Formats: sequence, structure tokens, C-alpha cells
Amino acid sequence: MTANCVKHISEKDGNLLNDLQTLLESQIKLAHKGDIAGVESLISRANSVIEQIVKSEIFKQTDCENQREKLQRLYKQLSVAISAQRTETGEQINRIRRGKKTIGTYRDNI
Repeated sequence: MTANCVKHISEKDGNLLNDLQTLLESQIKLAHKGDIAGVESLISRANSVIEQIVKSEIFKQTDCENQREKLQRLYKQLSVAISAQRTETGEQINRIRRGKKTIGTYRDNI
């Protein structure tokens, strides 16, 4: 978290920002590993932290802009990692379908 933001928010609010950052970083790591179920398991915790952040209006303080931007970058990274996994999964499904079709063709011609 940025030093300016830390100076002007409560310890509880600072912990919320740190918690969200940690959750996002964990989700990104899990997405890169292909563990989408792990990413999903952290969504409810992240949503709970986000709700608390919104209620506390942390980001209405202009000196927290850097932290907000950092969290936005992490969300973008997470989105890209999940999209990449979705693409990879789609490609794997297509390979499986082609393989099944090939096996079916061989079986029919034996």
C-alpha cells in the first residue's frame, strides 16, 4: 500500500486494502497454474472485502488513488490470466473432440 494512503486511513481500512491485494495476487497465481476452482474459492472472500471497502469509502480519499490503481491493475491481470485459461481449455476440448472423431473413424473402418 502507498505511504500516503496509509497515513490517512485507519488501520482497519489499511488491512482491508492489503487483504484485497493479497486475495487478488493469490487468484492470479492460481489462474496461472490453471487452478480455476481455486480462483473461484477465493471469490466470496474477495467480494466480502470489496463490500467492506465500499462501505468504508476508502477510495473517496484522493491520496489513496495509487492503491486504487494498483488494485485495478491486479484485477486486469486476473482477467487476462482467466481468459488465457479459458482459451487453453477450449483448445484442449477441441483436441479431445478431434481425437474422439479420429478414433471413431478408425473404429468404423476396422
